[in-house]
Amino acid sequence: MKILVVGGGGREHAIIKKIKENKDVTAVYALPGNGGIAADATCVDVKATDITGITAFAVSAGIDYAVVAPDDPLVLGLVDALEEKGIPCFGPRKNAAIIEGSKVFAKNLMKKYGIPTAEYRVFDDAAAALAYVEQAPLPTVVKADGLALGKGVVIAQTRQQARDAVVEIMEDKKFGRSGDHIVVEEFLTGPEVSVLAFTDGETLVPMVSSMDHKRAGDHDTGLNTGGMGTIAPNPYYTEEIAQTCMQTIFLPTIRAMKAEGRPFRGCLYFGLMLTPAGPKVIEYNCRFGDPETQVVLPLLQSDLLTVMKATTDGTLAHTPVRFSDRSACCVIMASAGYPAAYEKGYEITLPAAVAGDVYVAGAKREDGRLLTNGGRVLGVTAVADTLPQAVADAYRKVEQIRFENAFYRHDIGARALAAGREII
Repeated sequence: MKILVVGGGGREHAIIKKIKENKDVTAVYALPGNGGIAADATCVDVKATDITGITAFAVSAGIDYAVVAPDDPLVLGLVDALEEKGIPCFGPRKNAAIIEGSKVFAKNLMKKYGIPTAEYRVFDDAAAALAYVEQAPLPTVVKADGLALGKGVVIAQTRQQARDAVVEIMEDKKFGRSGDHIVVEEFLTGPEVSVLAFTDGETLVPMVSSMDHKRAGDHDTGLNTGGMGTIAPNPYYTEEIAQTCMQTIFLPTIRAMKAEGRPFRGCLYFGLMLTPAGPKVIEYNCRFGDPETQVVLPLLQSDLLTVMKATTDGTLAHTPVRFSDRSACCVIMASAGYPAAYEKGYEITLPAAVAGDVYVAGAKREDGRLLTNGGRVLGVTAVADTLPQAVADAYRKVEQIRFENAFYRHDIGARALAAGREII
């Protein structure tokens, strides 16, 4: 089988490595891929948002199955375009990807179908939004409606921060048309949990839970990032909570999307807050999370491609999906300055002994050398029988990798380890 994976980050590298475990896979193409992914797939320089270019390549290359990993092409309708050419895909069609593409849609869906989430108001007029934040409880959360590279959410601690967020998003158009509408919502408290789930629109199978680390610095300090590391499973996510989420959030969401004529197939990401009043949805994503994928997929014991095809074919209920009961830790190595300004073009020393457990996110190849080419450069993952061992093993591998201006957090997993002790 010839497989196409759309995207070029650490998430896509993890997907590609797992897909290659299937003995029927004869070729894997990554569009656009990156210098690290090139070790595991044939990279083709076509942007992930170039719907026409990707579709043309898929047809000409005789692709048998496509995996659309990033949010942008899903929201733009790449799955629809590929399916029109007779190419089956993993990922939701455009009308279902709106669950991430529009926060207004997602919030209204949850309200309509009684899915627990934060209280909220929607605004399409800046003056009305500014008037509301003058009396909204603090902290308050201001969100751009559309995709914003994970940066369209502001937790305002003061009135001035709330005003600034409204002005930047709605008037200054910091995120373009994504800021035509905003959501102002209640600030929730409690442990955060990420749960990815396979679904074919009828059946839903949750994957192992995980805990992301968004802040750039140790002890959750510094700027918000795309993720500096993650662990799985999340110790706060008990079996009892998992059952509650299945009945009050997961299945109701899938049924709601079907009832709206937008059946969701692929990977649905649930960003959850375990509040004193019970689990609530912070956000939905219409795809695998990054870097959650880098700890979840290494724990998957079933064949990934088989499971993906089951979501496409509607046979997930009859397809075994098994996960290991071990633990995983992923530490992101980034370029100093990320997520703000950073330099790139530095050579990466990646020993063969650890390369199999490294998922490259931001790198290019020049003259046979692997060079940094992004903020988040790579993720280093370890799987072990216990979380403390997985964390220790991940950091041992990190110490073997070198590139100038490298930085990483030194406390990935610390919060989870402390939580585990509290829960026990």
